Amino acid sequence: MLFSRKGKLKKEFDEKLVSTIKETKNTWQNAKVLEELMDDYSLDMIAERKKAESIHFYLFKEARIRRVLIK
Repeated sequence: MLFSRKGKLKKEFDEKLVSTIKETKNTWQNAKVLEELMDDYSLDMIAERKKAESIHFYLFKEARIRRVLIK
């Protein structure tokens, strides 16, 4: 009775994690496209791309540790 919410909470937060991973993937892809379309060499755009990439891979690693299936 006390632990009945554990599965429900895990499922809820796993869904949030998957949606966040999908959002960060889109952000990372957009940053890559913008960097490729830039004419000049911009350190700000490179930093934004690397930041988005690192956030995405951190969340992906967290999902792997928590054994979340991403569909």
